[in-house]
Amino acid sequence: MQRTAPDPQREPDPDPPVGLPVLPELAAYLSAAAGRTAPEPPGGSAPLRAAACGYWERRGLFTPPDRVLAAPGAAALLLALYAAAGGAVVLPRPCSEWYAAPARLLGRPVHLAPVPAESGGVPDPFALLETVRRARMHGDTPRVLVLSVADDPTGTCPPPEQLHEVCEAAAEEGLWVISDESRRDLLHDPHDTVVLSPAEMLPGEVVVLTDLRAALVPACWPVALARFPGTRRGEVLRDATRTVLAGLHTPLPGPLACAVAHALGEPDEVRDRIATAARVYGVLAGALHHTLTEAGALCRPPHSGSHLYADLDPLRRPLAARGITESVALERELAPWSARGGHRFGDDPDALRVRLGADALLGVDAAARQRVLDVADPLELPHVRAKLAALARVLEGLGGVAGVGAVSGMPGPEGEAFADGGPYGDGGGDS
Repeated sequence: MQRTAPDPQREPDPDPPVGLPVLPELAAYLSAAAGRTAPEPPGGSAPLRAAACGYWERRGLFTPPDRVLAAPGAAALLLALYAAAGGAVVLPRPCSEWYAAPARLLGRPVHLAPVPAESGGVPDPFALLETVRRARMHGDTPRVLVLSVADDPTGTCPPPEQLHEVCEAAAEEGLWVISDESRRDLLHDPHDTVVLSPAEMLPGEVVVLTDLRAALVPACWPVALARFPGTRRGEVLRDATRTVLAGLHTPLPGPLACAVAHALGEPDEVRDRIATAARVYGVLAGALHHTLTEAGALCRPPHSGSHLYADLDPLRRPLAARGITESVALERELAPWSARGGHRFGDDPDALRVRLGADALLGVDAAARQRVLDVADPLELPHVRAKLAALARVLEGLGGVAGVGAVSGMPGPEGEAFADGGPYGDGGGDS
């Protein structure tokens, strides 16, 4: 088990990626609603929540409107959930960088449990139990486990049987499970990757959290949804969460809610965009994976979303000769490829781990990003090939193996072993 330090950030956050071009149809709905002056009520209006119910029912989760809350962004909604649930928070290591920040703002302890070798997104079940035990030994009371069925930063999806074991372990320890399902629609190969919601396994113990910016709406539209269990305990948590949201005094803008409600209905143009984005991210993330592994890095093959998580420990000696001995320096070196050092995801700052993003390959302007969406093979575009070739040269210069055909997009070797007994170590000690 590892408890997070008060402030692991040692440098300002890099600029966020620009994202894909805004769908004209969604822009038109937002423009048409621009005259609405009334904000959304805390937790979202009835039309917005009804649209969310249809969204979840198409994914196999029957959802009445009174079990849904909406908020202006996933971090704000997660903060409200933490405040409502009380107690300490348990997170996988590594995990999305916005999971821990709301807990720190509330002054809540955060404990990290390492993920298994197979995938990210969930802690190893035995590591979870040990983390909870040690947290209680130190006087903390864990109340919440956050996990992800389609993980950022690793781009992997935990197998259903592993997910079930973790959820059962959390339920036995009395933890709420918050399931981040923001990227479940961005599977690179939906026929090859099985994604199940923990709410299908343990419906009375799971809150489903979805950041709609991941796939459904533009990256600059902050809106997120939470689906609560249909139990008395779930009602209490929902009501407390809504009270916190009301206390934040940051409602969803009315015009934005109108456009989001339309997007939640998933008309043809929205479904087509999601499918195209998943295909493009799969191709680009696969090319990044190939480039990294050709240079000698260790990296799980990504299966969802636009990110992947690489371990450059095999290059530690040549990197150290260039003064790169920890993830902050590695982030600076690979910044043009949307690099985020592992320290931002709760990982060991001294480990040479970094998340790279396919967004960096999309292009610098809207026209270039649109071309990536329009072509059959994004790797044929000159600006994409140039960016991948530049990454291969940088990695070679840092001491990696010169990769032949590094921009071919061919998948790298499957199931690479990670250095030091796994990409995320053994969980470390308390800090």
